[in-house]
Amino acid sequence: MERIFNSMGKLGGAMVGLGIFANNFIFVVDGGERAIRMSALKGLQSHVYGEGMHFKMPFIDTIIRFEIRTQPTMIHSTTGTNDMQTVNVSMRLLYRPIPENLPIILSNIGQNYDERIIPSIGNEVLKSTIA
Repeated sequence: MERIFNSMGKLGGAMVGLGIFANNFIFVVDGGERAIRMSALKGLQSHVYGEGMHFKMPFIDTIIRFEIRTQPTMIHSTTGTNDMQTVNVSMRLLYRPIPENLPIILSNIGQNYDERIIPSIGNEVLKSTIA
């Protein structure tokens, strides 16, 4: 009976070790997401990881995730018409990043690209359309 408990203890230890390995050395990219690896040694990697399980080095690699599903945002604008009347307009904008361009977006704009770029472009398009 003692032999059975010893072998169960060894099996449990092996399972815990496997769990620690899987938790630290593997990352999962969910559906509708893409990921980029930022390495402390090599910097930003250009490879975009798709859905599934991927290998990483713990404490060296940082995984940055992007949502690539189409996302809505509302843009509110007050603009003037040609006859100098003020118009309050709201526009619903649907956007999504191109997965191949995610390293360029991250290095040039940042992870919060939607908060930095979309309102300014949306306001300009909205005002030019109204005028």
